[in-house]
Amino acid sequence: MTMFWGRRGCGRITAALAATALAAGCATSQAAPGGSARPGARSDGSPQARPQGSQGAGSGPAGALPRPGEVGRIKAGALPPVISSIPTERKVVFLTIDDGWEQDPGFVRQVREQRIPITVFAMRQAVEAVGTPDRSGGQARFVGAGKWDYFRRLAEAGAPIENHTLTHPNLRLLGEAAQRQEICGASKVIRREIGARPVLFRPPFGNYNDATLRAAKACGMSAVLLWTATVQPGGKIAYQVPDKRLRPGDILLLHFRPNLERDFRILVNKIKRRGYELGDLQAYLKAAGVR
Repeated sequence: MTMFWGRRGCGRITAALAATALAAGCATSQAAPGGSARPGARSDGSPQARPQGSQGAGSGPAGALPRPGEVGRIKAGALPPVISSIPTERKVVFLTIDDGWEQDPGFVRQVREQRIPITVFAMRQAVEAVGTPDRSGGQARFVGAGKWDYFRRLAEAGAPIENHTLTHPNLRLLGEAAQRQEICGASKVIRREIGARPVLFRPPFGNYNDATLRAAKACGMSAVLLWTATVQPGGKIAYQVPDKRLRPGDILLLHFRPNLERDFRILVNKIKRRGYELGDLQAYLKAAGVR
């Protein structure tokens, strides 16, 4: 039985329960051999330590970094771990964003100028504007406007560009070879366009099986990353827990939708008003033992 690793003290959630919780959603870094390290990474791909109060353009997002002994370990096995939250009691959450349809330049400015830590899971068809875009947030204005240049600008602002497949299929309906083609193919495109090979994978719709984990491993993924809450149009957080509130270690899922600049500003302000910090996901994964 596949297990989800959540926050410390919450134990494990069976795949059946997790699949129900994930139905509402869509959907540590190392450089590839011979490739260049991603922006803000050492030559081995691990995140550079950054003083939390450091200033200056180009120094990367000033995300909260883990304190000594703060983060619980995520158990390693033969296959990449499936992670839905970070095991910490600190009031810190992590922002992730999927697909790539709506390429709002205002979002890049927010990430860069406010130094907001965010991890991007790019899907090739969305980035290249092939197919039908996500219009759930309203009328789209910037679909495919910058294509991979837009994601290069996000990478330069400090956002790791990770893997969300080539075409966004339901991986459970594919055989292992087809899943490997989707995952490895996306990694090759991202390495070619961005200059760093992804090491985190997010399965479309949160759907995966054991074949997905084997394919992810074969494609160089160190972890399969899910989420604990989704962000809806208007910056509204759709919780997947009964008490409808943020919890330490939550991973939030956004999408590149219309009105992203506005919704992202609302979301960040809401998180901070509730007393939470925005964490550096890669540094926390490393502290949890995910390499």
